[in-house]
Amino acid sequence: MNDNRIQLLLHYIEEQPEDPFNVYALAMEYRDEQPDQALLYLTQLLDQHPAYLPTYYHAAALYAEQENRAAAEEIYRQGIELARAQKNEKAFQELSRAYRAFQDDDDS
Repeated sequence: MNDNRIQLLLHYIEEQPEDPFNVYALAMEYRDEQPDQALLYLTQLLDQHPAYLPTYYHAAALYAEQENRAAAEEIYRQGIELARAQKNEKAFQELSRAYRAFQDDDDS
């Protein structure tokens, strides 16, 4: 986690609150060391920018890591449907693979 980068991203968010990438980048800064904070930013993105596809993979994965299986499953499914609607084959495949791996964890 890089404090300078976090401050810069917070500044960008203040200047351009409508740009989802800045919030996404901030969430990724927190991802490894403060996953709860990352999840807050990802949830904000899901609420305020539901068409921002990159959010779904990371939000679902964090929910799965926190053992919130129901939320993870719902977000994986929403992301897969959004990728299909946006005709984003790469994201569709990535989310589908992650969702299958998530389901396989339930079977183990």
